[in-house]
Amino acid sequence: SSLYWICSLFGFFRDDYVAIIGCIGEVAMAVTTSLNINFLRKPASDRDILGKCRLLKVGKKLIIGEVSLYSEGKEECVAHVTRHLLCAPWSDH
Repeated sequence: SSLYWICSLFGFFRDDYVAIIGCIGEVAMAVTTSLNINFLRKPASDRDILGKCRLLKVGKKLIIGEVSLYSEGKEECVAHVTRHLLCAPWSDH
């Protein structure tokens, strides 16, 4: 259903945040400064939607990530998402 597709798409917020925490540790404050979603094709209605997250840039204040979404078992991307986060500087422990 459309609701399932939308919920799956916005699950990427959790996924890219997990990638950020894994890379730099917990972020005290992060603000999304840019969010772009390209819907490329209709996902298969009988399959789960899977995402591949990648951090493109991890700077002192700016983090840029992308998520490509796929219907399970398919190679064609159904949506591509980019997100820019402005983060409070983290400390080097």
